[in-house]
Amino acid sequence: MFIHEMFQQKPCVFSVEVFPPKKAGAAEETLYPVLRELCTLGPDYISVTYGAGGGTAGQSTAKIASYIKNGLHVEALAHLTCVNSTRVQVEETLTRLREDNVENVLALRGDINPDLPRRMDFLHASDLAKAIAQTGGFGVAGACYPEGHVESPSLKADVESLRYKAEAGVSHLITQLFFDNVSYYRFLNMARKAGISLPVQAGIMPIVSKRQIERTVALSSASLPPQFTKMISRYDHDEQALFDAGIEYAVTQIRDLITGGADGIHLYAMNNARVARLVYEGIRDLLPERT
Repeated sequence: MFIHEMFQQKPCVFSVEVFPPKKAGAAEETLYPVLRELCTLGPDYISVTYGAGGGTAGQSTAKIASYIKNGLHVEALAHLTCVNSTRVQVEETLTRLREDNVENVLALRGDINPDLPRRMDFLHASDLAKAIAQTGGFGVAGACYPEGHVESPSLKADVESLRYKAEAGVSHLITQLFFDNVSYYRFLNMARKAGISLPVQAGIMPIVSKRQIERTVALSSASLPPQFTKMISRYDHDEQALFDAGIEYAVTQIRDLITGGADGIHLYAMNNARVARLVYEGIRDLLPERT
């Protein structure tokens, strides 16, 4: 099933994102227990991020996506980046996904790594999206940035660039993580005024540890509203209290988004099934009945 069809069937699509094991030598199967537990939450789909470096990086993504779709019978969204991939490598990944009945792909440029040679077959995510759409047989998703991409001159320019993704065949969008819902509502209003009618899922990451603050938050470029920074400063030295407060913040944020009419919620759970469950328990009454 193409994911974009889900938005026609329910008011709020709920999904969870995972990433392939990062530990050197770790097999994809080490993630399977987490996936099985996530499936008990009844997500509409589970997305799998793309490994860094191009080349064979997509093999883990494809294998995990295949397990989600064929082993757990949940729709999978396989991420695919092009910054370090040739056209041939992209075609090989798409062939494997098709053979494994994975029908949905998130087209991304990917982060530029100064230590790796950049491939020039696809300069932008929209170029990759167009190639996937022309291949046929895939639903194509795209990324968007409520506060503007870090390389974009302005939020307005970034919103205007979404036209290229829509024209390339992208059928729904997932936002970068954000902590201030005002940013999402402002972005959505600008997108609609620009004529972009694609469903937009809000990407939310619960911050439940000091490590996340030091790494993820610092690198995301997301603005931090006063209530978030107060939470961090108050519980910075209390691990359990920070965990509990982080879950509560995410739940409050998501509940506001759902009641505010968000097309969907995409949970960046960082392979932590417990975090995903706690957040889900706090919002399940607002989600459509699982089928």
